[in-house]
Amino acid sequence: MPVASRKIAVLGSTGSIGCSTLDVVTAADPQLQVIGLSAHSRVEEVLAQARRCPHLRWLVITDRTRAAEVAASSLPAGCQLLAGPEGLEELASASEVEVVVAAIVGAAGLRSSWRALECGKTLALANKETLVVAGPLVMQLAAERGATILPVDSEHSAIFQALHCGRRQDVARLVLTASGGPFRNYTQEQLENVTVAEALAHPTWDMGPKITIDSATMMNKALEIIEARWLFDMEPERIEVVVHPQSVVHSMVEYVDGSVVAQLSPPDMRLPIQYALTYPERWPGPAERMDFRQPARWEFEPPDRERFPALDVGYEVAQRGGTAGAVVNAANEAAVAAFLAGEIKFTEIVPACRAVLEQHNFEPRPTLETLLELDRWAREEVTRWTFA
Repeated sequence: MPVASRKIAVLGSTGSIGCSTLDVVTAADPQLQVIGLSAHSRVEEVLAQARRCPHLRWLVITDRTRAAEVAASSLPAGCQLLAGPEGLEELASASEVEVVVAAIVGAAGLRSSWRALECGKTLALANKETLVVAGPLVMQLAAERGATILPVDSEHSAIFQALHCGRRQDVARLVLTASGGPFRNYTQEQLENVTVAEALAHPTWDMGPKITIDSATMMNKALEIIEARWLFDMEPERIEVVVHPQSVVHSMVEYVDGSVVAQLSPPDMRLPIQYALTYPERWPGPAERMDFRQPARWEFEPPDRERFPALDVGYEVAQRGGTAGAVVNAANEAAVAAFLAGEIKFTEIVPACRAVLEQHNFEPRPTLETLLELDRWAREEVTRWTFA
């Protein structure tokens, strides 16, 4: 292992990715050191995390009301409290921070990811919405500033690793695997009556509520198609999705000679997180290991795009680019929130996204400000659609 430690800021540290990141860092200390944490309103949880981070320099609470409740005496010695979204950008741009883990769920994580890239940092990207909303602009910014984007999503990490096994010009297609969620064998009639509790019961992954619902609708795979399109500069027609319920094969790359290279591991997010934090090296870590002494069966099947129309939305957005990703992502976030609140049915989530996509004024080459404005507009449209 290297002698010099890597200084890390974890944005969205109280979510599932953030908690797993701290597990990885704890196992690797002092080679990895967390010097910045952020949370929105889970003050007690993030303060408990802060006590686990002996090198902490900054703590960000983006909810200003909750930040005002934090007593200076509750902070670790030498730790500065920052408040509001501006605090995220200040942490992401701090000169001491080398790696920014972007683990904030949703479009709320875009600004801080953007700021990290502006400063030429390494961005360990778990926030897929950064590329879904502003993929071309983000990739251009990274190239201009000499920044590095390393994927944390298990699927994109798998593809990133498999791409090291051949030349880029020899890649035939990328294959994203999907668990299929809890409803892959449901009829359309059964889908109409899905409850929130059923949708939150994912069969293989332990994730936050928003991402779990996205998995159930397969909108998460739609967003991953869009993300892969920009992250790997790959034409949408060369990105495929296959349902793999066991979630052991995390994704695959097929080369022109017919060879398929896959990355396998138990469904444990600590492995792709650690790979992003230690790249290009591989270190021992806390992630689960494969046990080939036990019998196992791995299944693969094509997704049913009739019952799960989110995939078609994903391919269309990946093909069109421009403002399409911003409005679909925002519409999905708003629709998922409405479903979790009992305001719409499970089967109304994707139609809401489709309606907003079709209604918006498409622009092929938007600015970041235009994308953020359309994000606000799309959320308002879904609210109007929900209560119409």
